[in-house]
Amino acid sequence: MSTAERFRAAVESGDPASAVDLFTSDVVFNSPVVHKPYQGREALAAILGAVGTVFENFHYTAEYSGPDGHVLVFRADVGGRQLEGVDIVRTGEGPDDLLTELTVLVRPYSAATELRERMAALLTG
Repeated sequence: MSTAERFRAAVESGDPASAVDLFTSDVVFNSPVVHKPYQGREALAAILGAVGTVFENFHYTAEYSGPDGHVLVFRADVGGRQLEGVDIVRTGEGPDDLLTELTVLVRPYSAATELRERMAALLTG
């Protein structure tokens, strides 16, 4: 099982700590609602932990692979709004190397706004 596949399994099983362990210590997280990237495992752990409480009915619906990354399409509910998004994970040189970057994109705007508000309350409170 590749590192990207192990990431998917950890997320699907509700184990953010195991998901974070699959990234390099200087991982870059690109948020769908914040323009400045977050860096490091500590930041990623806080974000993935908060997402686990904000997303309801989370599930992956599709998956795509390329030579330097993996795209996982997902659906979830946030505050009664349906959200669709993608997790883009960048891999190292080989399929078993640690992951280096996670970018999340979401739509529609109304769900992204709800996500931003709920995440801000958890991460700054």
